[in-house]
Amino acid sequence: MLVPKKAVMDEYVTKSPQETFLLGKSIGADLPKGAVLAFFGDLGAGKTQFIKGVVEAATAPQNHNVTSPTFVYLNIYDGATTVHHFDLYRLEDPEQFLTMGFDEYLDDEAITCIEWAENIESIIPPDAWQITLEHLEKESRKVTVRGQR
Repeated sequence: MLVPKKAVMDEYVTKSPQETFLLGKSIGADLPKGAVLAFFGDLGAGKTQFIKGVVEAATAPQNHNVTSPTFVYLNIYDGATTVHHFDLYRLEDPEQFLTMGFDEYLDDEAITCIEWAENIESIIPPDAWQITLEHLEKESRKVTVRGQR
């Protein structure tokens, strides 16, 4: 029996980079292959920290040194589930993403995390999770997660 997907929006407040990592790990543990996570937020908002948690949960038992692929655009982490990690901070427009063939990485066999998703917002799959991280005070962050469950 097919269960219809339901749109959800959850908000969290994390008080440290470790809590942001653990939130990513918690959400990453339940993601199916083919999930696309589009990350929005200012520099230093915690996007990479969140993705570190997703990678740890999805690729277990592998242990990866997750870094933001700012200068290479893409890091791939293999394990139980493969994770494609894009950092599109330097990308000029969606056409550049397509020209480089990156759309081929949006497949059903991996989880795809896209930092600076606003740079390709017009071509993000409609069923992508939208994760917005905002600075609060000190190391606290507001994390808004919108997706289909």
